[in-house]
Amino acid sequence: MAKPEKKKAEAKSLRSYLTLSTVAAVFVGVLVWGGVRDMNTTFIWAAITFIVSIVSIATLALMVKEDPRDPNEPRLK
Repeated sequence: MAKPEKKKAEAKSLRSYLTLSTVAAVFVGVLVWGGVRDMNTTFIWAAITFIVSIVSIATLALMVKEDPRDPNEPRLK
């Protein structure tokens, strides 16, 4: 029973990583397009932003240690 719950959590985290990276790429794309008005440059900058942001978010997520303890149980006894 514990495995499906973990897969749901992993799917939610993957979706949030992709959403954050897409939002960042669209934001940078709009800024670049407003400044240069060249679609090739805009797509390049948006793609680079998407890749860098998803790698950064995934790396930061790997640094976080999961806490297997029950949140309703006190740590000190």
